[in-house]
Amino acid sequence: MALKGRRIYSSLYIFTALVFIVAIGIVYSLVKIQLIDGKELRAKAQDKTRIKEEIIPANRGNVYSADGSLLATSVPVFEIRFDGVAPSKEDFEKNLKPLSDSLSAMFGKSSAHYQSVLRKGRANNSRYILIARNLSYTQFVRVKNFPLLNRGPYKGGFISHQKTVRQHPIGQIAQRTIGYERVNGDKTITRVGIEGAYSDYLNGIDGRRKMQSIGKDQWKPINDELELDPIDGKDIVSTIDVYIQDIAHHGLLKALEDFSADHGTVIVMEVKTGAIRAISNLGRSKNGTYYETVNYAVGETHEPGSTFKLAGLLALLEKGKSDTARVYDTNGGMVKFYNARVRDSKWGGYGKITLARGIEVSSNTVITQAVNEGFKDDPKEFTDYLSSIGMDSPIGTPIKGEGKPYIPKPGESGWSGIALPWMAFGYGLSVTPMHTLMLYNAVANDGEMVRPQFVSEVKEFNQTVEYFDKDIVNPQIASPEVIKQVQAVLGNVVKRGTGRKLNSNNFSMAGKTGTAQVNYGSGKGKEMYYSSSFAGYFPADNPKYSCIVVIHRPDRSKSYYGADVAGPVFKKIAQKIYTDLPITTELKQDKTLLDKVQSEYAMYNEKVEEPIEVMPNVKGMYVMDALPLLENIGLKVSVKGLGRVDKQSILPGAKIEKDKTVLLEVK
Repeated sequence: MALKGRRIYSSLYIFTALVFIVAIGIVYSLVKIQLIDGKELRAKAQDKTRIKEEIIPANRGNVYSADGSLLATSVPVFEIRFDGVAPSKEDFEKNLKPLSDSLSAMFGKSSAHYQSVLRKGRANNSRYILIARNLSYTQFVRVKNFPLLNRGPYKGGFISHQKTVRQHPIGQIAQRTIGYERVNGDKTITRVGIEGAYSDYLNGIDGRRKMQSIGKDQWKPINDELELDPIDGKDIVSTIDVYIQDIAHHGLLKALEDFSADHGTVIVMEVKTGAIRAISNLGRSKNGTYYETVNYAVGETHEPGSTFKLAGLLALLEKGKSDTARVYDTNGGMVKFYNARVRDSKWGGYGKITLARGIEVSSNTVITQAVNEGFKDDPKEFTDYLSSIGMDSPIGTPIKGEGKPYIPKPGESGWSGIALPWMAFGYGLSVTPMHTLMLYNAVANDGEMVRPQFVSEVKEFNQTVEYFDKDIVNPQIASPEVIKQVQAVLGNVVKRGTGRKLNSNNFSMAGKTGTAQVNYGSGKGKEMYYSSSFAGYFPADNPKYSCIVVIHRPDRSKSYYGADVAGPVFKKIAQKIYTDLPITTELKQDKTLLDKVQSEYAMYNEKVEEPIEVMPNVKGMYVMDALPLLENIGLKVSVKGLGRVDKQSILPGAKIEKDKTVLLEVK
């Protein structure tokens, strides 16, 4: 019995020792996993289960012209990838060839190529095999319904990524005014033009979806559906008229080319409302071509020269310092202020002439004498008047990058004995072309100065959510009597003054020429050159549009006078608008614009979403609609002209060859 008890105790000791040894082994393994292998194992596990939230950018709203044409629109593009691990072996083998045949028919590479890529990717357990990039929505839908891919992400391995790209259907015309919003590498945002100024409206609310890591910095969506759908931005209806914009753009371009000028700008404004119907800014590149790069109209300040004589004339008449019949002696074409001389462009001057005639022939000696005599005892009265008509402060347009004007003031830095007479003929101060146009527009508008307007309304889901009415800067810049006198003077500038070459028997214009020396008296490194300008309005007796043309650094061997360089551009714009567009006695807000906008966009959208395998017939479509349609199906597009498509170099029905260029001739 004692022996049997000792055996039981021995077995118990052995069992306990074995349990103790096993426990030590378990503890050692746990410690090893935690302290030695743990980091690597946790990293692997985390890599397999890592999840992040991907932002799905909302589509920016469209930008339309006043006549309903698309100026800027967001177009979705898609990237398709294949998860080689997701499909079962049976499904993969069964559908590999049909899928490859479909991809071959769509993208042009052989079926064998796609079979090889997909089979190799599956063998390597690749879960992110690239199929195609930059697909249109129509192409995306087709690929999504191909064999195997139509089974979705889990059974078919279908992976898609969507992004949007911004397209400008009318090309480079008004490109700087339409503008853009760009996220820079350092995460800062650059906003330019209408797109930048109205980003709060155009930007929608981004969507979200969850992405799972599949290793090697590659991610795939967890679900085919989004966690939060993006909400598109609102649409902007600009004041730009595509037809007037086309006239202004090509008129400016021809003048720049004819006179080998450096850069220039044209603005056309609707007199009553301040709506900007056209704005073109063209600068010369190194290879001699012209393109939109800087918004000279809003951002460039310069000495305006003789177009600023209008401000001096208004001040003299409004403050009772002179009248249009007052006679001044041009003194042989030269007058002195201290040791500085002011000369007329006509050698020998004009003799003794009235103030009105002095403006008509753009006499520097007349206007400088008149302003100096009228305000020399209290020059602040003159500068205060310039302030009252907004010449010394930014206009306050929503467009970023507005230039800051400079008007010297008595008692401040920059003021001197010659500051007053120099300002009288547009020197010693600087303003933007938009400032000058606002002044002329106010005279055309019987004294009411309105702020330039680039956008008329904001729309969302066929509804106007905000309407922008005219913004009055100064209800009356001068008395009605003074405005009538000044209107008569500006009309006579064209009839019998420096603008007489522009006079037409068919329609009336009023305005003022300007020829300014730039960098005069500068030191080394700054070459003196001329800027040529013309500012005015038409028709003279019932103004509907005002316009300014400024051209910098024309070739002096050809001409540099405002009447020769800028004036013809003004006349061409006025003539085309006058003859081609109805000028009515009553301005009528177009409340039917929405129907036209929606109709044209519906036509465009219908065309875009049609499956396209052969060249469509785009004849009769607006070029701004035909351009994105053709680019979305993989063609490169070259456009000649603006308006509706008249001819296309690839005939309708022809098989589409990717990256081939089609020429659209437009009239």
